[in-house]
Amino acid sequence: MRPDKTMSMREAVASFVRDGDTVALEGFTHLIPTAAGHEIIRQGRRNLTVVRMTADIVVDQLLAGGCVTRLVSSFVGNSSAGSLGELRRRVEHADPEPLAFEEYSHHGMICRYLAGAQRLPFYPLRSYAGSDLPSVNPAIRKVASPYSEEQIYVVPPVNPDVTIVHAQRADRAGNTQIWGLTGIQAEAVFAAEKAVVVVEEVVDDEVVRSDPNRTVIPAHAVDAVVECPRGAHPSFAQGYYDRDGAFYRAWSGISKDPGRLREWMAEWIFGTADHAEYVAKLGERFWAGLAVGEAMSLPVNYGRRL
Repeated sequence: MRPDKTMSMREAVASFVRDGDTVALEGFTHLIPTAAGHEIIRQGRRNLTVVRMTADIVVDQLLAGGCVTRLVSSFVGNSSAGSLGELRRRVEHADPEPLAFEEYSHHGMICRYLAGAQRLPFYPLRSYAGSDLPSVNPAIRKVASPYSEEQIYVVPPVNPDVTIVHAQRADRAGNTQIWGLTGIQAEAVFAAEKAVVVVEEVVDDEVVRSDPNRTVIPAHAVDAVVECPRGAHPSFAQGYYDRDGAFYRAWSGISKDPGRLREWMAEWIFGTADHAEYVAKLGERFWAGLAVGEAMSLPVNYGRRL
């Protein structure tokens, strides 16, 4: 009988996120593990190194929650809707305390995850030629090719203590299915010591087996499965709900003002027991405004022996 790895978000964070850990939070444009970030804040984790290819609102919130002392990323910003006030205060003015920031390109971060997943000592890439990044990040180095006289840039592996990703669905054993933008979630999971998958819904084994090519992350790489509907808000989950553009536009103003940011955190994170309460507080009328219509994918015939 296959193991049942399901647990609550509170249990998963308590079990797998420790003070001082390196925590990867991945999801590109959609399926951002926001609810997991909120639970890390509620549980008061400290001195975390957060690895996120596109450091956005959830990172700003983790900073405001006092959870993060080091950030590893290739992009910081409010997803084309503005800025991240808490992150800027820490990087530009060390207010209320400094933030160590290790910067790479998008491709550099992908290469770090690939090296980590494959347990390689480094990963080569060409895209830093002519860039200023090597001058500000000493971890970006050059090595001699063993096949020519060429010197080529390399980046080190990243092996998080825990990776947390959001996805559309998984079975109880952890076979995780993603469609739409798949991002770097699978590589981030394989690179980590432990992995928590947060999903919109836990489904029966037969659902996963009926469409195996959507299984981006296999069960053997997963340590916990958390069912958390609408857990990617304000980002979107393809096929479940749309992006909350109004929230993204509002966040710049919220995070720019430290007092207003503290009030938002007090009401929406510390003032809610869990993500279900956060969802209920927004109300069904709100969620109806983010509803999506159907755009069904046709079934395919995988074939079997007669």
